[in-house]
Amino acid sequence: MNNNSRFSSLSTAVGFSLLFAGTVTESFGAEHTWNFGTAGSANSLNSPVVIAAGASLSVPMIGNVSWNSPLGKSSSITLGGSSTSEQLTHTVVTELTNAAAAAAKKEAYNAAVDRKYRTWKATLSSERQQWEGVLEANLGSFYFPHHMQDKLKGVATAWDFVEEVPGLPRILLIGDSISRGYTLAVRKTLAGKANVHRAPANCGPTATGLAKLPIWLEGGPWDVIHFNFGIHDRGTKEAVYAENLEKLVGQLKATGAKLIWARTTPTIDASNAEKFSPERCSQLNTIADEVMKRHLIVANDLCTFIQPRLAELQLPSNVHFSEHGYDVLGGKVAAEILGVLSSGKQAVEPN
Repeated sequence: MNNNSRFSSLSTAVGFSLLFAGTVTESFGAEHTWNFGTAGSANSLNSPVVIAAGASLSVPMIGNVSWNSPLGKSSSITLGGSSTSEQLTHTVVTELTNAAAAAAKKEAYNAAVDRKYRTWKATLSSERQQWEGVLEANLGSFYFPHHMQDKLKGVATAWDFVEEVPGLPRILLIGDSISRGYTLAVRKTLAGKANVHRAPANCGPTATGLAKLPIWLEGGPWDVIHFNFGIHDRGTKEAVYAENLEKLVGQLKATGAKLIWARTTPTIDASNAEKFSPERCSQLNTIADEVMKRHLIVANDLCTFIQPRLAELQLPSNVHFSEHGYDVLGGKVAAEILGVLSSGKQAVEPN
């Protein structure tokens, strides 16, 4: 069967998709030549396959071709001299050109954001500039670009510079994106009562905490540190999780701050992207409970608190919460912090 007849048969199969076996020679600035087929079968079609260069050709129907590959200046498909070949070549080149234009546009946009952010940063006080530098060094390639855009839009975020009110207690929140989500609510609730700071990171698992804690603790002394590690430790071995928590608690106690451990928030099921199950949440909380009781650390039981309202406040198939959900969590965190501040308590008696 020749190439033309093979592709003609696809034209009647709307929505049908094939990946072509083969090899590709990448040469930017020149044509990409595709040699379809496998060894010993020069023109056969095979599905599915993985092309060595990491590129694929999907053919839902003739005249609607998509191609995912590193961008080059030009590209073509060589299938012989048929009209079908010419049609496919034209389509791929057009789509590649459009993708290149979109990538160039995105690159230009990112450069403009960076330029405007640098200009904005230069207008800040030396303290604020220093804080922005800390964020740039710690937020990483995912969070920091979002941070720059937020600052240019004037959007309040968990990582905003805190203009302290002299004489008020100083609070530090440490935790992952759940903690980040309720930071603004805590800050709002405790306005005029405490200066609420946040670690300059999405703090992740205990292993990251051990590596980065000295950086997060900079700017002390702190009166209260509210902290959590859990969801990002879903793949950590139980013994390692316990050992890491022991080390982290030791370092945190050395600061002299009153400590509050936030029990990890649960999920309805494991359908979330993280595959974080209620069972795994319970396992991690049980391990952490033992560590915190041994060190007489106050526990803020966000898990039990939010559990009855998960269907209402947690995003569908997600570990994260709605804006209202974070307000509810933030209220609980703020109340726990005020309780520790007002009572001066540091410890809970083990069961």
